[in-house]
Amino acid sequence: MGVAIIGCGAIGSYLARSLDKGIIEDLEVKVLYDKILERARSLSSSLSCRPRIAETLQDVTCSEDVSLVIEAASQEAVRSYALEILESGKSLMIMSVGALADPDLFRRLKKMAETKGVRLYIPSGAIAGLDAVKAAGMAGISRVTLTSRKPLRVFEGNPYIKSKGIDLSRLEEPIVVYEGSASEACRLFPFSINVAATLSLASIGPERVRVRIIADPRAQGNIHEVVVEGDFGRLECRTINKPTPENPKTSFLAALSALATLKKAVDKVHIGT
Repeated sequence: MGVAIIGCGAIGSYLARSLDKGIIEDLEVKVLYDKILERARSLSSSLSCRPRIAETLQDVTCSEDVSLVIEAASQEAVRSYALEILESGKSLMIMSVGALADPDLFRRLKKMAETKGVRLYIPSGAIAGLDAVKAAGMAGISRVTLTSRKPLRVFEGNPYIKSKGIDLSRLEEPIVVYEGSASEACRLFPFSINVAATLSLASIGPERVRVRIIADPRAQGNIHEVVVEGDFGRLECRTINKPTPENPKTSFLAALSALATLKKAVDKVHIGT
């Protein structure tokens, strides 16, 4: 199966190199697309499969040897490109899941995938327990909370943090920088809380899932604590992440989750929910 990757940053590059090593049989990177063309060219030249460089989205959607597109760019890329990709008859895996905290966008993408007979893949990302959350939803979920504890580097340059007058350089103790809905969290922290959207889609929706974000000067990586209550009982799940070597702001598990999703897409046997 031919693959195109949109976004050649930390996760996009990791996925491209992993597929190039043949980690998943029957998947080959055919096209790379990044708004910074030199970044795509540099990645392509480092791969043995030497994928083509797309200069426009149409170069991706019109590629007959591509069946699956991986978005690893940004929420804005999802909003700008996702519908057109699905409409072109290609399946799509979305990494910037925070964009799907917009219920209208998610509904339109889901409907387009159904109309075109293609797949929309949303990896679990940097949290564990989504298999149990989905199973619990079959009987009914009453409450979902996500507490994310993050190192200070994750918040560098964030407009919301600046607007609150939080001086990260002076922070010595953990503080809660946000508490509210998952939908608002995804809007205010577009590059660092995709897990909130994923958890919401797997459970009770972005308006009902409650999120608490903590800036912790002692944290080495992202720590996510999920609590779910419902007819099934109570679920508590804690994930302590290590960052990717390429980008200290990105959890390694998020990239591994994407690989696992790709493997599941081609495997004939599926284990787990």
